[in-house]
Amino acid sequence: MTNQSLITVTHLSRHYGPIEAVSGINFELNRGEVLGFLGPNGAGKSTTMQMITGNLAPSAGKISICGIDLLDRPKQAKAEIGYLPEQPPVYRDFTVDEYLRFCAQINRMSREAIPAAVDKAKARCGLEQVGRRLIGNLSKGYQQRVGIAQAIIHSPAIVVLDEPTVGLDPIQIREIRRLIRELANEHGVILSTHILPEVQMTCDRVQIINQGRLVFSDNIANLDQRMRATTLLVALRTPPAMDALSAIPGTTQVEALGEGRFRLHHAQELNPAEELARKAVAEGWGLLELTPERKSLEQVFVEITSTEHVEATAASEEEHAA
Repeated sequence: MTNQSLITVTHLSRHYGPIEAVSGINFELNRGEVLGFLGPNGAGKSTTMQMITGNLAPSAGKISICGIDLLDRPKQAKAEIGYLPEQPPVYRDFTVDEYLRFCAQINRMSREAIPAAVDKAKARCGLEQVGRRLIGNLSKGYQQRVGIAQAIIHSPAIVVLDEPTVGLDPIQIREIRRLIRELANEHGVILSTHILPEVQMTCDRVQIINQGRLVFSDNIANLDQRMRATTLLVALRTPPAMDALSAIPGTTQVEALGEGRFRLHHAQELNPAEELARKAVAEGWGLLELTPERKSLEQVFVEITSTEHVEATAASEEEHAA
């Protein structure tokens, strides 16, 4: 992966009257990177995507596409972007070949370059065998492939995909995810999705937007680290008093779950599992289970957005009171 910056977004905001849909967002997309863009409904995700693709003017801020200012030179900047909306913009009464040739034309490709571009897009998206078929007669998975093909027909530096696997069956989802990873070999990819596991399986970095603000931005490795919960599930045949478990170094809280089972909360840097196992053997507690818990991405997502919502509400109330 190279660190060549393809998109640079600086202090991006969008107002609808008194409503601030997007507030002061900053981020970058590099070549060879798949960036997952997450957010609850109404968070400002779609508004941000529309501004990045040049379909909506920002109220403030700057968007640079491959070093080109999107507001100053929109035609040149948009030429570097391929976009697949949530509903693929396909014409059902066109054949795949006819449609891709049309897309190449509206992207101002020369007549001489179009046949090779169509063949390349079909090959990359697994459409070689369906070129002469009507798009309306294709499965939803193949229609999605056609939608991706039109987004890359002109070899843009950036590919923006909005919910590309919604409505697909499990096999089609795996194929589209594999295709997205392959696209990152030549492009920078922004993947907007509500399917949380898709982010873990497909993306290099993840950003979460909530109430118009970017509340989380990190790589997948650090997200995985955040998902490692600081709790242990413990089952003991002859459990001691709660105080004995609380006294184990690193333990910050003990929850009794019933029938000899406990949840031990501990400090991030001090896991009491080893000491607990040693003490259970020495004291004859009969250790039956010792399992580190792991948060799901959904739990992390809810924690981040809920925390930000509470903080934003408190700040708004303080400002109103003042």
